[in-house]
Amino acid sequence: MIGAGTKIVGGTNPRKAGQSIGLAGVSVPVFGTVAEAMAQTGADVSVVFVPPAGTKDAVVEAVDAGIGLVIVITEGVPVHDSATFWAHACARGNATRIVGPNCPGVASPGKSNAGIIPADITTEGRIGLVSKSGTLTYQMMFELRDIGFSTAVGIGGDPIIGTTHIDCLEAFEKDPETDAIVMIGEIGGDAEERAAAYIEAHMTKPVVAYVAGFTAPEGRTMGHAGAISSGSSGTAQAKKEALEKAGVKVGRTPSETARLVREVMLAR
Repeated sequence: MIGAGTKIVGGTNPRKAGQSIGLAGVSVPVFGTVAEAMAQTGADVSVVFVPPAGTKDAVVEAVDAGIGLVIVITEGVPVHDSATFWAHACARGNATRIVGPNCPGVASPGKSNAGIIPADITTEGRIGLVSKSGTLTYQMMFELRDIGFSTAVGIGGDPIIGTTHIDCLEAFEKDPETDAIVMIGEIGGDAEERAAAYIEAHMTKPVVAYVAGFTAPEGRTMGHAGAISSGSSGTAQAKKEALEKAGVKVGRTPSETARLVREVMLAR
């Protein structure tokens, strides 16, 4: 994160409060709580790396502190815990946006990077990216590094997540620094179908999509906890058809998707 230009103002660990950690030549203080860190540093983003058993408490603490953005990197968070901290944020008036869990984070190349997206795989540009998959996020950013990205958001692939495809599409539509959007989905659930309906009704900027899992066997969980399909529901083909009906160009491979994005950007 520091290598990408992020201003890391502190960490939190109640057992190590008062210590400092040397990172890339920067001395980072450790605070006991998120509220204490915010009060002393003005921090406005919390990135959660704690193990799954402690993730719920970490997110609830950040929400109670009133921080504006919590990015939950942790994989393997129990679905009930995700539902609990998401509901807690809603009950507190949605003052805190949650991204994740099980996600690579958020990166605006040339500005900041909060999470685990590699700092040197892409360049600053005018493509917005929203993705369920971390590794496909990295691949797409690398393949389109000559054009570059305004912001990339890895939303995670768990059944319950804080920020959705639709949330990101809405934000990119309003973002003056974004000209086109890449949306990466995967089999399971109906998030991509709902995103397709939103695109058809609300988006004016071009959207290109990729849905992972065209060769996945029916009825078997693949990778992410939410990536399971049954019959025609949740399959890559069903998602592709819904997106194409909404006017979205859909690639069958990441490389084909990158080519479609390149065509869209060259046509603008």
